[in-house]
Amino acid sequence: MKLGLVTYNLAKDWDCSKIIEMCTKTGFEGVELRTTHAHGVEIDLSSQEREAVKERFQDSAIELCGLGSAFEYHSQNLDELRENVEGTKAYAQLAADVGCPGIKVRPNRLPEGVPEEKTLEQIALSIQECADVAADLGVEIRIEVHGKGTAEPVKIRRILEMCDRPTVVACWNSNQNEVVEESVKESFAHLRGQIGLVHMRDICLPAYPWKELLRYLSESGYKGFCCAEIPGNEDPERIMQYYNALFRAYVDNLSTPQ
Repeated sequence: MKLGLVTYNLAKDWDCSKIIEMCTKTGFEGVELRTTHAHGVEIDLSSQEREAVKERFQDSAIELCGLGSAFEYHSQNLDELRENVEGTKAYAQLAADVGCPGIKVRPNRLPEGVPEEKTLEQIALSIQECADVAADLGVEIRIEVHGKGTAEPVKIRRILEMCDRPTVVACWNSNQNEVVEESVKESFAHLRGQIGLVHMRDICLPAYPWKELLRYLSESGYKGFCCAEIPGNEDPERIMQYYNALFRAYVDNLSTPQ
């Protein structure tokens, strides 16, 4: 498993050069670039600008492991839903152009007054349509465990089942509701073997069983990125160094009984 950085929130004001510099200094190996942030890796980039982003990361030791979108598919407004689907397809093209293997999308809520299964099916079929385009580009779609009523691994598993595409996976989000009796065993079981990216919050938080999560990931054969979502800080380099040190300590001692 490799340590990465989600640019939300710590790096939201950094350009790509600053991100590469800071990750290199602190031992992070990759980055998921969040949309709307200062680095500006967005759909409106020209072909030349896309190539420049690709070359910047290829010339560095830092992997552009993901692009993080805010596209969502629960809306009952068909025009809004279509806008999100077409936006996702364009974002997948962006990922392919900058040399990125996957994009993060999300369910964001279960609308009131709509049967849950109907909404989950709509989300799944929308992502399925996007995935058929993204797969041809060599881009994976990662569904974040996110949203009011949808931030439950069992709901994401249902979406994955209905979507039924090998290039659609889950993005584990390390939500506190995943912890049942101080363990993520039950929650993790719903998505075991279907996780393509991991988001981690502050690794020092004692309320979340980080060592257990990393052990389950390792046992399931996960070899991808665990990307840190770190709050803003006046000394980001120091915080990133601490995060890396604790992550390595956990990973290096996974065989140690809890």
